Amino acid sequence: VPTLIFDEIDAGIGGVTAQTVGRMLRTLSADAQVLCVTHLAQVAASAHQQFRVAKQAQGGQTLSTVDLLDDAQRVDEIARMLGTASRDDKAGKSALTLARQMLRATAGS
Repeated sequence: VPTLIFDEIDAGIGGVTAQTVGRMLRTLSADAQVLCVTHLAQVAASAHQQFRVAKQAQGGQTLSTVDLLDDAQRVDEIARMLGTASRDDKAGKSALTLARQMLRATAGS
C-alpha cells in the first residue's frame, strides 16, 4: 500500500477550501495510506483516524507525544482546533456541537 505524507498541506487556506482538501485527502485514502499534519478542524474531521501530536518542554528537553484519539477525544480535539478554550461556556458548547456535526458529515464517506 503506498503511503502519502502531507505536512500542513492546508497552509494558507480555510473554510470551504479546507473542507474540499479534507474530502480530497479522504478520497486519496481509498488507494493509499494518507498521513497529514494539519491545524484545521475541517481537514482533521475528514480523517478515518486522528492522532494528536503534542510537544512539551521537560527538564531542558522537548518531549513529543503521539496519541490515537477515540471518538470522544476526536470531538474534543476538533472543538479545540475550532478555537475554543473551554467546553463549558457557550462558545465551547457550540464548538462541540459543530465538531460532532463535522465528524458525522464525513463518517459515511
